[in-house]
Amino acid sequence: MTDATPLVTIVDDDEGMRESVGEILRSVGIASVGFGSTAELLAATVPDRPGCLLLDVRLPGLSGLELQTKLAAAGNRKPIIFMTGYGDVPMTVRAMKAGALDFLQKPFRDQDIIDAVTAAIEKDREQRSQLSATMEISKLAATLTPRETQVMDAVIRGLLNKQIAHELQLSEITVKIHRGNVMRKMKSGSVADLVRKAELLRAG
Repeated sequence: MTDATPLVTIVDDDEGMRESVGEILRSVGIASVGFGSTAELLAATVPDRPGCLLLDVRLPGLSGLELQTKLAAAGNRKPIIFMTGYGDVPMTVRAMKAGALDFLQKPFRDQDIIDAVTAAIEKDREQRSQLSATMEISKLAATLTPRETQVMDAVIRGLLNKQIAHELQLSEITVKIHRGNVMRKMKSGSVADLVRKAELLRAG
């Protein structure tokens, strides 16, 4: 298996449920790993691969909702799908507001879990791709001098060289030199591309 091979983490204190969900996922070629509690999950080393968390809401010790809060605080952005046999509206609202991707009421149809997991894996792949791109852009931005960073900020605000020169109290020739350095260091062939990269940096 490669690092790009999806892996779904199932956390449910019902072993039969874990095995059943794992079997459903295997039927469509998706690998999974199961845990009986949040404590077991937190103590384990799970491979960092595209995927999602399938969490039961009611678990021994730390609940699924509490784990969601803990992971969010740690900056973990892996998509979460909640499963429960006791779901109610307030619980659903709380989970979704906190960023849950889906909420499945037990018993659910095989296709429901397949569809939800497939969507979650795709979302995780997109997030990973964006994070990778943001990290690469951050490395490029780190090569800029403080003055070049000022010029870049002015360029993405739509200012002309003359306006940048006035704002930074520089000559237009100096601004053009800095601007050229910015475009080269940021590997941008156009202002539009520079703006896109700046937006990714802000989003990251």
